[in-house]
Amino acid sequence: MTELVATAQERGVATLTLDSPANRNALSARLVGELAQALEKCAADPAVRAVLLTHTGPVFSAGADLKAPPSPYTFVDLLRRIVTLPKPVIARVTGRTRAGGLGVLGACDIAVAGPDADFAFTEVRIGVAPAVISLPLLPRLDPRAAERYYLTGETFGAAEAARIGLLTLAADDDVDRALAPLLAGVRKASPQGLAAAKELVTARVLAAFERDAEELVQRSATLFAGGEAREGMAAFLERRPAAWAL
Repeated sequence: MTELVATAQERGVATLTLDSPANRNALSARLVGELAQALEKCAADPAVRAVLLTHTGPVFSAGADLKAPPSPYTFVDLLRRIVTLPKPVIARVTGRTRAGGLGVLGACDIAVAGPDADFAFTEVRIGVAPAVISLPLLPRLDPRAAERYYLTGETFGAAEAARIGLLTLAADDDVDRALAPLLAGVRKASPQGLAAAKELVTARVLAAFERDAEELVQRSATLFAGGEAREGMAAFLERRPAAWAL
């Protein structure tokens, strides 16, 4: 069976590539499981100084795979694994990211996107809310921007994503050129220094997991079990407007 997460390593940086373009790198139970296993191997490998998370195809991730989703607890565990990994996790985005994919970006320590990238919290359009992904996102996002984009589901570009705290940097042209000094920096850093520095800067995010994870998992499960979510997911899969759309 073809792997959905490809791995490579060069000069201390392990590259994990979401490689399921047929379904736009949707977060299926299988992809989430493979990504968690790959991160665990990176954590245990002393030759890995940092992790670069990227994608094949024009979509970083379309969000949860509605046909084969992971359980909310499994997804929370993946996000927590990224936050607590004792090595920096750097996202490289060159295309679209939607819904749950934004939670993965929010969990990363550094996120860089190219000029063709765009983003949207589309949950409200299928009858649910960005509940679980709020764990890494709300401690980092501008509050007023979070209100706007959570509530409208509208699409925004890389420059706006950097302004509101979703991205570290929006590249003007070549995303790899923008990443080069960041990767050079982590290659010069000591493993102990990186781990200790990451603990400091992720403390607020990790506190949100400890405080709110169970409540948000339950809220997500309740929303997905409701009638509006069933209608919203059916409309999405059938590529038609939901019943409430005006």
